[in-house]
Amino acid sequence: MAETIVPHPEPFARFHEVLAEAEATGMPNPNAMSLATVDPAGQPSSRMVLLKGFDERGFVFYTNLESRKGQEIRGNSRVSLNFYWRQLEKQVVVLGTVEPVSNEEADAYFATRHRSSQLGAWASQQSRPLSSKAHLVAEVAKLEARYLGRPIPRPPHWSGFRVVPHWIELWVSGTFRLHDRTVYERVPEGWRVTKRYP
Repeated sequence: MAETIVPHPEPFARFHEVLAEAEATGMPNPNAMSLATVDPAGQPSSRMVLLKGFDERGFVFYTNLESRKGQEIRGNSRVSLNFYWRQLEKQVVVLGTVEPVSNEEADAYFATRHRSSQLGAWASQQSRPLSSKAHLVAEVAKLEARYLGRPIPRPPHWSGFRVVPHWIELWVSGTFRLHDRTVYERVPEGWRVTKRYP
């Protein structure tokens, strides 16, 4: 495949197709992705998070802003995502920069969460030392009593991030490790598409 330029929607349309394939298998959490960040000392760290939305602007996830990943993102907005669907033998790698979602987007998504998850977002001091599980359970119980019969507002320390990609790679397993790799690199007129050796 020679290098070509395609419109901005194309790599997201391809991603949508693969994600739909994964969802159709019935596998748990087909929207799970590894998020890699870097701390101020240059130490990378990664963890699994859930993709909660995507469009041509990027890939959205939500978290406690005071967590380790939240702090690392504030210090360095360059991140990497990796989706791997074992049943399909396909993966997608995304390189990009992070921007916050709007308050309206975060409020709208928070309102759809299960009430227990909403309480957990208030109670958890994510990534900080925890004296005991009983302490966390007690905090949840206090919050449950406070908001009994009332909607739970979004905590100010909880919101979302959008990963705005400049590189998207679709990897498909091949026989004898002759895998298919298609790379999309963002350019002003769209995306430059190339094939890569496996």
